[in-house]
Amino acid sequence: MAHQVTSKDIPTDGEHLEKSKIALLQTITGGIAAVGLVASIAFLFFGGGENGTKLHGSYSFSWLLAVFFVLTIAMGGCFWTFLHNLSNSGWGTSVRRLMENLGFVFPFLALFAIPFLFPGVQQYLWEWMTSFKAAVGAHPGMSSSDALMHSENMHDHLLAKKTFYLSPGFWLARFFLFFGLLGFFIWFVRGFSIKQDTDRNPGTKNLFAARKHSSWSMIVFGVTLTFLAIDWVMALDYSWFSTMFGVYVFAGSALSSMAVLILTALLLQKAGYLKKVVTEEHFHIMGKLTFAFTVFWAYVSFSQFFLYWYANIPEETRYFILRNTGNWNVLSIGLVFLHFALPFLVLLRSDVKKKPKFMMILCIYILVVHFADVYHMIIPERGPSVGLVVEHQAELWLNHSFWGDFLALVIVLSGFVFFFLRNLTSAALYPNRDPRILESANLHN
Repeated sequence: MAHQVTSKDIPTDGEHLEKSKIALLQTITGGIAAVGLVASIAFLFFGGGENGTKLHGSYSFSWLLAVFFVLTIAMGGCFWTFLHNLSNSGWGTSVRRLMENLGFVFPFLALFAIPFLFPGVQQYLWEWMTSFKAAVGAHPGMSSSDALMHSENMHDHLLAKKTFYLSPGFWLARFFLFFGLLGFFIWFVRGFSIKQDTDRNPGTKNLFAARKHSSWSMIVFGVTLTFLAIDWVMALDYSWFSTMFGVYVFAGSALSSMAVLILTALLLQKAGYLKKVVTEEHFHIMGKLTFAFTVFWAYVSFSQFFLYWYANIPEETRYFILRNTGNWNVLSIGLVFLHFALPFLVLLRSDVKKKPKFMMILCIYILVVHFADVYHMIIPERGPSVGLVVEHQAELWLNHSFWGDFLALVIVLSGFVFFFLRNLTSAALYPNRDPRILESANLHN
């Protein structure tokens, strides 16, 4: 029978990740992120010149791919934090601080979103912004919608019907609102958990406060994730319609972030931390949540495809037509088996969820296929945007785009790791003074 954890087994000041153990890793990732961010901002701001137009446009898509991929993981951390507080969960107390630290990476990622404010980047990613400016410039006395209706381009007529939402000014306001609101809320809610560590009378005061404020924070999270996905990814093709895209992105966000949480807990245990408070029972539950969102992702993904296939409306099917053309069809079909079928079959077994080595490999695999999913959302739009037809994607892959994707991913991932490590060392690894910490440490399911 397993040892019963008592208050004597919980350190008075909690467990703290020693900065010296991760100093080298933090220095390397911080250096790569800082140098890469400055260099990328300089390149994306000044552009590639007349001869570097394709390279500049291609790297704009690479940067969006990397930033959006990392953002989904960080927003997933916000989701699990708010959900834990709202559900008054006892089992997850031991890993709650990991959720909070992952979610608190989100506001820092605003640094990597700076290039999206540059007109030189917007002209490739969101071409409708150029149409707005051109139409208003050609008809200075008209409103934006009327100016677009007088355009000779029929696509501008469709854009005119979305003038209010897709106006560059409103898009910019939402940009700052996304990072400002959700960034503030995750910091605010995490603050109650941090206060528990030093509060002379921790009791339930901070628990109730965190639960209360997580209610409206969860609403802000849902709105932020949905409209950020619409503004940054759906808007790559403003003529496409979807009412399920936000839920689709959410499913991948929750799944990938849970994989990061499991991976982090396993690596910390390997380093000698969390031994008393995180057991195989916790990994079992987190494995079941991983399984649940694997199924949920497949359900939402198939539902969106099936409904559009059945209705066969051109404005809705264009997203799938592009991704079912040429080599993109291989990736589309591959996601069915790699993102759903394989993890589904593997996670059906109860025992594998309790095997650390296996779960570590599986979590890395889930992150890889999630990246492939985000790649599938964004990169097919790159060819038409920089003057390359779909058939030339193979040539582009072998040329500069592949290395641009790789470079952007390394830079943004390095920034993510740097800030995540910073959060992990800023406070105890788990809320050791939480009244439910013993309940969580002695979890059995």
